[in-house]
Amino acid sequence: MEEEVKRRGRPRKDPERLARWTPPDGWSRLVAWVSPEEKKALKRVAVDAGVSVADLVRSLASGLAAGAITHEELVGQVRRGRQVMEKIPTLFERDGDFRVVDRPRAECAWVFAGEGAPTEKLDGTNVRLTVRGGHLVRVEKRRNPSKAQKQQGIVDGWYVDTDEHGPEDRWILAAARNTDVATWPDGEHACEALGPRIQGNPLGLDGYLCVPFDLEVPVYEAVPRSYEGLREFLAELESRYAPGSLAEGIVFHHSDGRRAKIKRKDFPTAV
Repeated sequence: MEEEVKRRGRPRKDPERLARWTPPDGWSRLVAWVSPEEKKALKRVAVDAGVSVADLVRSLASGLAAGAITHEELVGQVRRGRQVMEKIPTLFERDGDFRVVDRPRAECAWVFAGEGAPTEKLDGTNVRLTVRGGHLVRVEKRRNPSKAQKQQGIVDGWYVDTDEHGPEDRWILAAARNTDVATWPDGEHACEALGPRIQGNPLGLDGYLCVPFDLEVPVYEAVPRSYEGLREFLAELESRYAPGSLAEGIVFHHSDGRRAKIKRKDFPTAV
């Protein structure tokens, strides 16, 4: 009998193979909705591994069940991805002019309870750098949902690859290449790309760089947590990355992954 040639791909592409395969007793089917970009990313990994996407997902589940990857490691990766992709809520409610008023948002109550570490909010472009062995191997940028996608219920952004030859990605790539990643641990690092031609360069920087959220964002001490206190504090807060320039705002980071923000320009101007 000829040895059956193992083909790459999903069983449904081979009806005869699908008809011969029966899941073991007790197995159940898992279905998840993913974006086109997420689907493409899964397929890329599956192709590199020489397996189907289904086998890729099953391998992850098997590794978790067998202890090859711990619960804490997996949850940590999920939280890191969720932190950079979800929109960060503003501390206070807004009025008709879109300025904040002295009315804390319920989901940010933990900040007013004294929880979370305050860090500088940087006004640049959200990117993700992949590092291997101290070398930059991939640069991605954030893609936000379109108006039509928002109407479909898609509210969180995702990452897509930058275009090496695309003029729209020129300055993002300049920031990435000008960032020293030699001591960064292997993995994907969400960053803020900053520089003269990025988002109007509010800090007045002379060069380009990427600041990794998980490695280099300093914590401010003695930050007030009241409406008036934050208003006065931000009016004079100097940026750690551009001394002499005012910081854009503050982001509070909770140990469980939650975040909340407040910007200097969120407050109404003095009259």
